[in-house]
Amino acid sequence: MRLLVVRLSALGDVAILEPVLRQRAAANPDVLFMVAGPPRLEPLFRGMGNVLYVPTERKQKIIDLYHSLRELKPDMVADMHHVLRVIGVDWLFRLHGVKVKSIRKHTRRDVPSWQRYDRVFARCGLKGEVADEGYWQVKPAEGRQRVIGVAPFAQHQGKIWPLERMESLIETLSRKGYKVWLFGSGAEAAVMERWEDKYKDVESLAGKYTFEEELQRIAALDVMVSMDSANMHFASCLGIPVVSIWGATHPCRGFYGWRQNPDWAVQREMDCRPCSKYGNKPCKMGDYPCLTSISPTDVMERIESVVL
Repeated sequence: MRLLVVRLSALGDVAILEPVLRQRAAANPDVLFMVAGPPRLEPLFRGMGNVLYVPTERKQKIIDLYHSLRELKPDMVADMHHVLRVIGVDWLFRLHGVKVKSIRKHTRRDVPSWQRYDRVFARCGLKGEVADEGYWQVKPAEGRQRVIGVAPFAQHQGKIWPLERMESLIETLSRKGYKVWLFGSGAEAAVMERWEDKYKDVESLAGKYTFEEELQRIAALDVMVSMDSANMHFASCLGIPVVSIWGATHPCRGFYGWRQNPDWAVQREMDCRPCSKYGNKPCKMGDYPCLTSISPTDVMERIESVVL
């Protein structure tokens, strides 16, 4: 069977698909999984013999997207996205006799995204239900310097810890003898380069490496510190423990990292949380107390509870 798997954005949501797809692909060697996803993420899906990654731009007209995907000649479509443009493509595939199974987004809020993906594969008739096999563990130190990754940014303000607090955390990590690698985009590089210049054993990777090279650096970490962002999911795909900092969003909404211990999430339980699913709504309090109430000491203690 030729199965077209569609998940065009966002980067973190596509990354959540990777471990589920990897297990389903291994359990169904007779199926060719054709994954339509963001061009940047192709390296994340390498190494699976029966997976063909199809770099697909998200901003296409429905008819153009359908024509490009129809060339793959799928026997069935697994719609893991189910936004308007993909729903239109689904309709065209059904019109031409191709079966489509779509993700059900409006089931219980606490169902993890990876489990929603796996249920679509089950409805496609695939073998090998995916199981969450316990939490990732930190690698033994064996006398070497521990390496902590820090990804201080996210797509929306409601998910970004105040930068002065992040800098204080980085200063503490440096002073305590950790090596720190900073992850982010080229647009965010200036902030991280200032931290690189100020503190010992701190290196900014922002804008300097390809995505494939960044994945190699993430795989070499002991722990990743991130917001509710794509870097949490990239690290999860590579088996790296993540200390994540949460504000407007909440792990219970299903977007927590694959096989990450819930105790590693740093957050304040507040009546107003979560105020949005994606962290893109203005704070009713005005100053994001969900984030400002988290101290560098809180995060440092959580990091050391993982590595020590």
